[in-house]
Amino acid sequence: MIRFQADADIHLSIVVAIRRREPAIDFASAADSQLEGVPDPDVLEIAASQGRILITHDRRTMPDHLRSRLKEGKSSPGVFLVSQSAPLGPVVEALVMVWAASDSAEWQNQVRHLPSLSRHVFPRSLERSFTSARPPICGTGPAPSRNISCERPLR
Repeated sequence: MIRFQADADIHLSIVVAIRRREPAIDFASAADSQLEGVPDPDVLEIAASQGRILITHDRRTMPDHLRSRLKEGKSSPGVFLVSQSAPLGPVVEALVMVWAASDSAEWQNQVRHLPSLSRHVFPRSLERSFTSARPPICGTGPAPSRNISCERPLR
C-alpha cells in the first residue's frame, strides 16, 4: 500500500487535488503531520516511521539528507521531487498512477522527479488506459489558485 506525506514546502493544492481525484489515497498534509519548521532529517524520519513517500519541492537539500540517512543504515519509503513550476494536472496524475499501478517497495530509498516519472516509468499504454477511465481534473471543482495551471489528464 502506497501512502504519501507532503513536506511543509509543498503546495497544499496538490494534496487537495489528490484527495478530490482519488479519496482512497492516504496523503497526509504537512499540517496533518505538524511538519512546519521541522528540520529535513526529522521530516524524513517522520515519513519513514509512517511508511510514507515524501513529496517535496526541496530539490536543493532533501536528496542530500536522504543520502545521509541511507549512509547511516536507515531506509526511506522514497522521496518524490516536484518542481514548483510543474502544472497541477500532470503531478496529480503521476501520483495517482504511482498509487494505483505500483508497489511501495519499488520506491524505497529512491529519489524521483514528478511528473516526468509518469512518462519514464509507466508505459504509454498503461498511462492511456489508466487516465482514460478517469474524469478530467479541470472543471470538477473550484478553480485552481492563480499560481497553478489546470490541465487535462495525460493521454
